[in-house]
Amino acid sequence: MRVLVLAAVSFIIFRWVLIPIRTDGSSMLPTYSHGRLHFVNRLAYGTGGPARGDVVAVQLAGPHVVYIKRIVGLPGERVAIAGGQVLINGTALAEPYVHHRKSWDLDGVTLGPREYFTIGDNRAVSDYGRMPADKILGKVVF
Repeated sequence: MRVLVLAAVSFIIFRWVLIPIRTDGSSMLPTYSHGRLHFVNRLAYGTGGPARGDVVAVQLAGPHVVYIKRIVGLPGERVAIAGGQVLINGTALAEPYVHHRKSWDLDGVTLGPREYFTIGDNRAVSDYGRMPADKILGKVVF
């Protein structure tokens, strides 16, 4: 009986609460390495939205394609990039986790009420952009 209960609880947790994902690529180096297994907590944002600096899993291209990105811009904020430095409402964002800063420039964009701005930590190869809240699966916990 214990084995059945354990199996059922494990199935529920790893199917709907903690989703295992494997990183593929180098856009989040050095924070998350290529080929490592991580878990996404789908319940992390049940009572509130993501915070600046959170690493989240986003689903853009289908049910089995998940990207890992960092939240840098919150709803209603104006986000710009000047020479690779992220600016939030005109103020430079301190980003100690950034690896290989690239000289990107992005004219300011103002995020909507349910939009976040995401970007990878390895700026030499990462992309960036607005992310609708409904595309964020949850917070990467480990």
